[in-house]
Amino acid sequence: MQLAGYTTGDFQRGAPAWKEALWVVVKFFFFLNPLPWPSALRVWLLRIFGAKIGRAVVVRANVNITFPWRLEVGDHVWFGEEVLVLSLAPVRIESHVCLSQRAFLCTGSHRFETPGFDLVTLPITIHERSWIAAQAFVAPGVEVGPGSMVGAGAVVLETVPPGVRVAGNPAVVVKKFGTVNGER
Repeated sequence: MQLAGYTTGDFQRGAPAWKEALWVVVKFFFFLNPLPWPSALRVWLLRIFGAKIGRAVVVRANVNITFPWRLEVGDHVWFGEEVLVLSLAPVRIESHVCLSQRAFLCTGSHRFETPGFDLVTLPITIHERSWIAAQAFVAPGVEVGPGSMVGAGAVVLETVPPGVRVAGNPAVVVKKFGTVNGER
């Protein structure tokens, strides 16, 4: 790789520069600090900046969302402290999902083998009734199946099937749950 030749390819930021700059200021004051701002205020601000957010969503302190206009969130979703959503591509989080402390949803990476270290972006989908536990990493292009759990500290590089628990680096299935459509 030669970083002097770095390219973002056809990447589009998805909003005008003024909107992105205003988001950075709002994020600094209302998201990236430990002040106990009400979750409803944070949700309202995300909606103002284009996020599609359902009912009863909780957004705790120090949550970092890069481009809210690429975020879609269902009902009853929890964002724990210091969750990072690098939304260079769309991020869809369905209903009844918990993102625990310091979970990292990462939609961007680079092609190491190319001289320009080309930027690659792929969407992430977290399906309903799933849990991304503390400090887990979810890579670009991953889908977490409905009713699945990503264990604490897991590094998820491939799609997670429905109704399983994955753990480790790289994450592998360590348990299958009895059902995915109802209560366990």
